[in-house]
Amino acid sequence: MLKRTKGRLLLTLLVVTGLAGKITDTTITAKERKLLVGELKDTKSAILSTVKGLSDAQLNYKPAPDRWSIRECVYHITLAENNLWTILEEAMKNPPTPEKRNEVTVSDDALLKGITDRTEKRQAPETIRPDKSPWKNTQEALAAFKLSRGNHLKYAKTTTEDLRNHIITLPFGKVDAYQFMLFLAGHSKRHLLQIKEVKADPGFPKQ
Repeated sequence: MLKRTKGRLLLTLLVVTGLAGKITDTTITAKERKLLVGELKDTKSAILSTVKGLSDAQLNYKPAPDRWSIRECVYHITLAENNLWTILEEAMKNPPTPEKRNEVTVSDDALLKGITDRTEKRQAPETIRPDKSPWKNTQEALAAFKLSRGNHLKYAKTTTEDLRNHIITLPFGKVDAYQFMLFLAGHSKRHLLQIKEVKADPGFPKQ
């Protein structure tokens, strides 16, 4: 009886430590989690601080008729935040597909650099353009952004889901769900840079 108990204890220890080779850890690494949480947290703080205290004249200023105002940028950031998260949620409802991992050819670093490259202009999809905003003003949109990003940060900090083996198709190719979350953070950073461009315009109101 003692011998059998020792055998069970040894097997338990092997499984817990991963030495038995029966369990594969498919959660993201501590380094990956730190990067993701950092990107989500930093862009949230930067957007809120960059927009804080701006007057209506400053929020509504357009450098050119075909350029967005800061208010429109905030609307777009928040619309995209919610839209992208819905896509992620739907993708995570499906079983993981590790056999498709080789279809993901972009690195995490290249993804972040690509999405924040403002030299390449893109047209926003119709559904997330500023004129689709359900918010009455910038403050309402910022409150919605804070709530959504707070929930997304909580998920990034705690999830144990297999993000790397859920594959999502973007216009430029396939990414895994972890990269998709980096894309979400990078998208808000891209438009944070756009907001800073508006503020740096010579005609931007002083108050």
